[in-house]
Amino acid sequence: MKVQFYQFILLSLVISTTLSCGSLKVTNMSTNDLNTFPECFDNQYSLNNEEFKSITINNYFNDKLLLKLFNDLKNSNLDYQILEQRVLIANAHLKQAKLAMLPSLDFLINASGTRYGDYTIDGVGNFDTNLSGNINDKQKVRTDITPNYFVGLNTSWEIDIWGRLKNQKKAAKERYLASHEGRKLLLTQIFTDAADLYYQLVALDKKLKIYQENYLIQYKAFEIISSQRDIGKATELAVQQFNAQNKNLLVEIEVTNIEITAIEKALLSMLGKFEGEIVRSNDFLTNHIELLNQKMDVDSVIHHRPDVAESYFELQATNADARSARAAFFPKLQLGGSFGLNSFSIATFFNPGSIAWQLLGGLTSPIFNQGQIKRDFYISKRNQEIAFFNYQKNVVNAFNEISFLLSKVGAYQQILALKDDEVVLLERAVDVSSDLYLAGNANYLEIINSQKLKLQAELNYVDYQYQNSHNLILLFKALGGEMK
Repeated sequence: MKVQFYQFILLSLVISTTLSCGSLKVTNMSTNDLNTFPECFDNQYSLNNEEFKSITINNYFNDKLLLKLFNDLKNSNLDYQILEQRVLIANAHLKQAKLAMLPSLDFLINASGTRYGDYTIDGVGNFDTNLSGNINDKQKVRTDITPNYFVGLNTSWEIDIWGRLKNQKKAAKERYLASHEGRKLLLTQIFTDAADLYYQLVALDKKLKIYQENYLIQYKAFEIISSQRDIGKATELAVQQFNAQNKNLLVEIEVTNIEITAIEKALLSMLGKFEGEIVRSNDFLTNHIELLNQKMDVDSVIHHRPDVAESYFELQATNADARSARAAFFPKLQLGGSFGLNSFSIATFFNPGSIAWQLLGGLTSPIFNQGQIKRDFYISKRNQEIAFFNYQKNVVNAFNEISFLLSKVGAYQQILALKDDEVVLLERAVDVSSDLYLAGNANYLEIINSQKLKLQAELNYVDYQYQNSHNLILLFKALGGEMK
């Protein structure tokens, strides 16, 4: 009667624990919970309905020297090498999660010796056994020190009734996919940073050439003014002002050389090198007008970005984590067994009679440790919320970034055309001012002013060209450009 009572109490506890888990619900955070995407980006330059085609580094960037720099970066950049190791770690977690659903199998070799007390169950039992007439001499047990030898296999297997292991496997898989997207994101970031520095060098090279050419022009003008001073047609003030301008240009040349060295060192650091030469071309990144004329599916373009894809996979992983944490509240069914040779005597160890085996089965239900399980479940739910908000943030940022960059790249077409016209007009103005000065219809200040305006316009034009290349680099990243 007492046995039945205890069985009833135990069964009641298991049933009540299981029923109490019914109130613990897991809500999958889905991408469908987001607001509906706009039909198109805020791109006023779209002209036709040609479907958007994903871009790659090779069809977007036409500078072979830049592409070679990228290949060198991929092979030697230390940040990328670190992330490669993290991807391998994520792969190891995935493999372990897959194997967790299979039985474990261990090979055991055990040997022990025990001195049982005279007033213990084992001590009295061994003494009494040796006095029995039903055993032979080989079956008698040593009573001073009782040995025990075992060689065999031991196995255990958790039956995944509630999907705890299955969801752990899914979470590991999603995080492995997220790590791949993270690797793509880092590789894209490394390349875009390097490309930006590369085009800064192109811009500085052009500025250096402009300063050097203007210095030669200014120096010739200085020589003309000096000769005119000698014959009384110009003042010492004019000579000194031209000379001061020349000194300023020499300073700008030195400063530009310092800036070039600084950026070259930054690129060498990214390459993991102490020294070397950064070989570069003389041209900026060309515009991709065709991108502005394509019809883009907002959903597919945004989810093609590695940062959005990474946060999406992390969201799926936290959903699986929450389901796995909920399954921990339910009873766990564990099967096990062992098979091998077991004996208390070396002499009989390899006797067929020493073959022993055991089958086990158990149902374990958490009762008094639910404080820890509830904590894990609560944390998994909060991680779900964090992952969803992070995903939502990345999606919104991606849409606004792409919309702005498409509009900005389109606007820069007109800006560059206007700045090019400005440079041409100011070059003509310099020639006109020089002719007027020689004819006596203009003074030296007009020459100085026209040359200053032309120099500034040329420098500004280079800045706008670099800024346009910078915008195109950001657009490549924003559209999820493939690094292959």
